[in-house]
This record gives sequence, C-alpha cells and structure tokens, in this order.
Amino acid sequence: MMQLPLIDKFLDYLRLERHFSPYTARCYGADLRQYADYLVEQLTEQNQPAEAEAVSAKVLAADALAIRQFLAFLDEFEYSAATMARKIATLRSFYKWLNRQSLVSTNPMLLIRTPKQAKRLPKAISVDQIEKLLAAPDDTVTLGARDRAILETLYSTGIRVSELVDLNRADLDDIGEALTVRGKGRKERVVPLGSHALGAIRHYIEKLSNDRRFKELGSMDTTGEIPLFINKSGGRLSARSVRRKLDKYLSEVGLPTDISPHTLRHSFATHLLDNGADLRSVQELLGHQSLSTTQIYTHLTTQRMRQSYDQAHPRAS
Repeated sequence: MMQLPLIDKFLDYLRLERHFSPYTARCYGADLRQYADYLVEQLTEQNQPAEAEAVSAKVLAADALAIRQFLAFLDEFEYSAATMARKIATLRSFYKWLNRQSLVSTNPMLLIRTPKQAKRLPKAISVDQIEKLLAAPDDTVTLGARDRAILETLYSTGIRVSELVDLNRADLDDIGEALTVRGKGRKERVVPLGSHALGAIRHYIEKLSNDRRFKELGSMDTTGEIPLFINKSGGRLSARSVRRKLDKYLSEVGLPTDISPHTLRHSFATHLLDNGADLRSVQELLGHQSLSTTQIYTHLTTQRMRQSYDQAHPRAS
C-alpha cells in the first residue's frame, strides 16, 4: 500500500486541526491510499516509475476527467451508494485542503457530483424497550453501576458514544444537572441530565469511591483529566467497550442485537419529538450544525402519526 507524505500531512490536519476521531481519520486514510494505489497501477501500466514523488505528481495534476476515471474504477467493486459517497467526500476534502495549501491551482472535485442516496430513516426503539435495557445492569456492583449510568446517560442526553467516553469528571455539573460535551470539531455544548441519569451517575461515583479495588485508580489520564467513565483498570473507557457492554445487555434481556449506542441517540430524538419537543431545541441537544440533519427525525414521527391515523380513523382506508 502506497504511503504518501501528502496524505500523511492531510490526515494530521484532520486529527490535529479538525479534531476528527481516530476512526474517521482511518477511513479517510484508507480511501486516499486506495486512490494512491490506483495511481501506482496506472503508472506501472504506462511503464513509468511509480515512486512516491511520481504518484504525488499525479495527485496534484489530476483533473475532473482523472477523478471520474478513478470513480469508474471503483464501480468495479460494487460498493454501496453510501460507501461511494464517503469516498467522494474524502476526495472532496482532500483536494479542498490541497487547494487551500496552494498545492493545486484548481480543485477538480468542484466538477464532481455526489450521487443521490436513498434516505434511510434512523432506527428508534420503543420506550418499553428502553426501560427493559436500562434495567439490565446490576447496579449493586461498581461496574454494573457504571454500565447503568452509561445507558441512562446515552438515552437521557442523546450524546454520541464518542462524546460519552470523552467525558471527564469536571464535565459533570451536579448542581446544574447538566454535562459539558465536546462534539465534532471539539465544539462544546451543555446538555441537561434527566433525574434518572443524574441519579445513576451519582450512584456510580459513590460505588467507585467506596470500592477498594479502585482506590488507586480513576486518576488523571495523559491529558491531565479524570475520566468520568473508567474501565476495570481505571483508565478511560473506549467506545468499543461501550458497544460490547451494550451487546451483553441486549442479549440478556432478549432485545434485537442490531441495536447500537447510536440507536439510543435516535430514540432520544424521536421520543422528544413524539412528545412535542421543538425541532430547534432537539437540534441543539444533538449538536447538529444544520437543522436539515435533525429534520430526518420528523419523518419518523410523521410515519408513526400516519400509522395511528390508519388504525384509528374510520375512513382512513
């Protein structure tokens, strides 16, 4: 797989300046290295040297036609529309950055359209299913109390799992009953905590402070902060660990295994709108930059309204 300094610098920019998550940066890197490998193959077929300098030169010289040829090459892999859209978005960001760095005089991606994708409605589960899940952890033990607090927090606030594991003790405003959350691009927002979630967090912290196994743990991490949710070794809990814990409790209570931490976020938004919450307020709570991103949840509430109408109105059908 071709390694290019251009790509490495761009990924550093995403991580250090744009504060992209490690996972997102890895996806961008994989897409761009696939592009570089394609260019290597092109050079080889033309009996030209395929060293990093030659490949970089082809990257910088690419026009809209060259990009379209690469996209045609990707068609052979029969990627889903969503994957193709992501790969195009990666190239769009990459060439925009190259243009800003004055490494290319024109951005070839300005002439490339992203194919339209079928709208996929976000999945939400019922309040009864939520209650069943939240009751699953054994909060009489420290780590069970932690898991209960995690699930309550995800549903109470609608925050992303990446935002949850990034929380520090200092982000909890116990008196104000709120959390300070760092979202995409490290933008901060304050989200309210429901009484059940706040109670679960307080219970978890109390269990943690009284558990002899954790007396020496839960100390500062490499950033100098004390994580709110710690793993069994006292370090910061990972997003993958949260997913594993969720899978465990889903299995225990017999709920569908395709429910993810993001499903709790979708459920949070849907249940708020179902009960009359203002769309703009939900947008702020979710940390969406654009209202149009939040509006997809109105399709779910409209869909449910239609189902209720069809079932209840004597002349609905």
